[in-house]
Amino acid sequence: MIALAVALSLPLLGAAPDSTIVIRVNQVGYLPDAPKVAVACGLDSSRVTRVTRTFVVRDDRGRVAYGPRKVVSTGAFGPCARTWRLDFSELRRAGRYRIAAFGVTSRELRIDAHAYDGGADTLLYYMREQRSGWNPLIGDSVHTHDGIVVDDSGHAGKAVAVSGGWADASDYLQYVTTSANATYMMLLAYRDHRDAFADDFDTRGTPGKNGTPDVLDEARHGLDWLVRMFPSYGEMYNQVGDDRDHTYFDLPWTDSSDYGWGKGKERPVYPCTGRPQGLFGNRNRSTGLASTAGKYASAFSLGAQLFGERDSALADTLRRRALLAFVLGSQNHGVCQTAP
Repeated sequence: MIALAVALSLPLLGAAPDSTIVIRVNQVGYLPDAPKVAVACGLDSSRVTRVTRTFVVRDDRGRVAYGPRKVVSTGAFGPCARTWRLDFSELRRAGRYRIAAFGVTSRELRIDAHAYDGGADTLLYYMREQRSGWNPLIGDSVHTHDGIVVDDSGHAGKAVAVSGGWADASDYLQYVTTSANATYMMLLAYRDHRDAFADDFDTRGTPGKNGTPDVLDEARHGLDWLVRMFPSYGEMYNQVGDDRDHTYFDLPWTDSSDYGWGKGKERPVYPCTGRPQGLFGNRNRSTGLASTAGKYASAFSLGAQLFGERDSALADTLRRRALLAFVLGSQNHGVCQTAP
């Protein structure tokens, strides 16, 4: 019993790790031939001595695989009173490691030639979660009544079928400004890095291969919505919903926002008019159509290129819409802002 008590007390007699210092590593991993740097953060400068420090990298058996090497002081940053860079780029052997310095040890890191495999696809989980129309996360459709045109003498009160796209940020408004940009960036990522994306989900965003990279499936969801938002040369829409969306905290499938047509019913669709907009006290500073038209044209043009061999009908639609948007923007210079 005495021996057991002594053994249990030993950890208490040793120096406890300094809780004010933490070592941050790339949690995804490091490529063997790429730069490898960890950052040590000291939250309390009074707890850190000026004595030159070193670090070592230990393998999964606790053996020193690299070091000791000197840390490089890099000053204060954010909540860190002092920071240090721990460069272990010379360590190229694949494996799992931990970095020890300042009496603390980092979380496990890995060096692997395939460290980033599948990384790009993880971003698509967020896009699928934000889907309006059919949402694969909940297995149901949301905001199916969109919408009714407002603030347009020629089409005000007209019902337009614009369900789809993605919710913006943490509310449920939808903007061409952000959605067209997101669509374009996904298309661009696929164009330049085709091997980075897998095929594990179908067009609806549900698990299952469909012969199309998932990034193109998600971009297609955005393109389909953009086509609905630009049905003809005389009808280019800019957003769905407005600040009345912020009246309630709700889930997408129980959204109780009321725009005058009943809770959870139709939402307003704002056209691109080229003039200041806002149904209430605040108004934006729109001066033209080019900023939104250009985003339409860019997304449609790149979409037409990439879907040309996969869906000729879609590619043809996108090509024609791209030309219309380009002409419209060329004839109506200026910025088209979102309405409050």
